[in-house]
Amino acid sequence: MNHINFNGPINSLSFGNVSINMLRELHKKDIKVSLFPIGNNLDFGTFDKLDEDFKSWVIDSGSTRFSTLKKSSPSLRMWHLNGSEAQIGPRQFLYTFYELDNPTFAEKNICDNQERCIFSSSHSKGCFDRVGCDNTEYIPIGFDPDFHETGKTYLENRIHFGLMGKFEKRKHTARIIQLWANKYGNNNDYQLSCCITNPFLKPEQMNNLIGQTLQGQRFSNINFLPFLKTNSDVNEFLNAIDIDLSGLSGAEGWNLPAFNSSCLGKWSVVLNATSHKDWATSQNSILVDPDGQTEAYDGAFFQKGQEFNQGNINTFSDEKFEDAVDSAIKKCSNKNTEGVKLKEKFTYKKTITQLLELMSQ
Repeated sequence: MNHINFNGPINSLSFGNVSINMLRELHKKDIKVSLFPIGNNLDFGTFDKLDEDFKSWVIDSGSTRFSTLKKSSPSLRMWHLNGSEAQIGPRQFLYTFYELDNPTFAEKNICDNQERCIFSSSHSKGCFDRVGCDNTEYIPIGFDPDFHETGKTYLENRIHFGLMGKFEKRKHTARIIQLWANKYGNNNDYQLSCCITNPFLKPEQMNNLIGQTLQGQRFSNINFLPFLKTNSDVNEFLNAIDIDLSGLSGAEGWNLPAFNSSCLGKWSVVLNATSHKDWATSQNSILVDPDGQTEAYDGAFFQKGQEFNQGNINTFSDEKFEDAVDSAIKKCSNKNTEGVKLKEKFTYKKTITQLLELMSQ
């Protein structure tokens, strides 16, 4: 195979990061790409370490897309199920992330209408297999090579916790902060840095959510960072922390912050559910077994009765949170060497190799 049609976002969000890494591997393999960027926009602002030759190739792949588009070539779409009823070319392979556990008829039908529907986690694949889809695959994503260990010393004489990922009920953002504040608030032997801006919310909405979470209190050892604009900024954040709490999300399609933290030798407290089970083990993470489930609906991103995003998220008890962070503190003085091995186990080279093999069948 020497040509594919590619449809995906190039932006600062997680889907944009995945698209860039997939395209980078296609470029390395000298695959010609007709690039149809979702939103018809190429936003490279986040990717401050991109090779200029690759960046030029991406721009050219987009500007020549109509003249190079081929009906005979497979199309790879990197996007949500919602919206993927649209197709470029007759053989579309959808790569997508699904977090919940109850596929709707609309989601199932869109999945059925793909040549193959490839999920980032075995949990997601299993959810669609259970409702009768027979065209699903599981192919994991990899470690972003733009991230690396800096070797710097950041906060000395403090244990530094980090929480990254947009503020959502699904991710247990408010509850994690509240539990941490109850345990360590104003104890300056510990620090919590939160990078939780939700770009789909207005600044005043974010401020209100933070105020509600902390019940109007101020803590000397909890800080809230603005949206990190570049991958270099994200890399500094991941290197600065000792313990990641992003893995306590109740439902994920992969969970890049927790995964990337582990790859950089940090210890992540991880809920043993959904996509986490594909990469997090008792050797490379502090695993927390869920206590049950609750509905995902938050009135904003997950609304009950809609055609998309219906189902449940996993929960954990206060006691398990406390036990897990205690365990993480005992471990964090030592590098997570098993976590570092994830960089070799999960790579975008492997992701693209498997996708190309699938599309060649």
